Amino acid sequence: MLDQLRQIAIFAKTIDHGSFRGAARELNLSPSVVSHHISQLEEHLGVALIYRSTRKLALTKEGERLLMSTQSLFNTVEVALSELSDSANSPTGELRIAAPSILIKSELTDKLAIFSMEYPGIKLAIDYSDMRKDVITDGFDIAIRMEVRPKNSANTRALFQVERRLIASTDYLKNRPKVKTPDDVLAWDWIELTPVRHVKPSFRKSESETITIKPESHISTNEALSVYHLAKAGAGLAVVPAFLAEEGVTLGAVQYVLPEWRLDPISVFATWPSNAPKHGLINLLVNSISPSQSLR
Repeated sequence: MLDQLRQIAIFAKTIDHGSFRGAARELNLSPSVVSHHISQLEEHLGVALIYRSTRKLALTKEGERLLMSTQSLFNTVEVALSELSDSANSPTGELRIAAPSILIKSELTDKLAIFSMEYPGIKLAIDYSDMRKDVITDGFDIAIRMEVRPKNSANTRALFQVERRLIASTDYLKNRPKVKTPDDVLAWDWIELTPVRHVKPSFRKSESETITIKPESHISTNEALSVYHLAKAGAGLAVVPAFLAEEGVTLGAVQYVLPEWRLDPISVFATWPSNAPKHGLINLLVNSISPSQSLR
């Protein structure tokens, strides 16, 4: 029994690190010894737990079942050990975070700054980019995503919502006719964000009145902040986060188009590896920047 428990612990640590080498380094074993223990466990159970290749590991369905059934046990042990450790020690380590560049000016940046000041022992490496990063492949601990209708899962957490507005520069609108419905602006010059060009704007005036239009873009760009700046410079219409447009509207350089019509907000959420420790640095950060109190 004790041998199997040790083998299961090595198996779980291998999945945490995604490689025999990473688990071996933490456990102070050789990669061959780690592989041997997992092979022994597979032989004892009579099933394959991990598919191996020269570059990566993948769990089998049986491996997923074993990992899920043992996580509660390891989490209980992890919590107990954590509570017995020196409570005066501040958390230390590094967190790699991927986020869309458009959120630089959002409340996310403020929350990350507050977290950094509260936990000076934790180094944050933040990658603001409009290129979508994969948590596993690109080596991030947390990825911040933006979607109109995100899917719920055990390793995601809603952070906040971003209101969107249809805008254009005051100069662009100067000689344009008054408009009443989204159909009135369908033929105008549109600026779109290339990665989400398939998502067509749906405007809602009331619960019973919704209009979805399919405008042709006059300009397309893969950089979200440039969509706003192109619109502000007079190149056409653009759907942008409200927080980007507020200053331009206040200064009179930008105006809301169809202000009585609303667009669905964008949900900003965090996602992380499904096998991340429940009481590690990822948990600490997500709890700090989200409205909820604990990871689901």
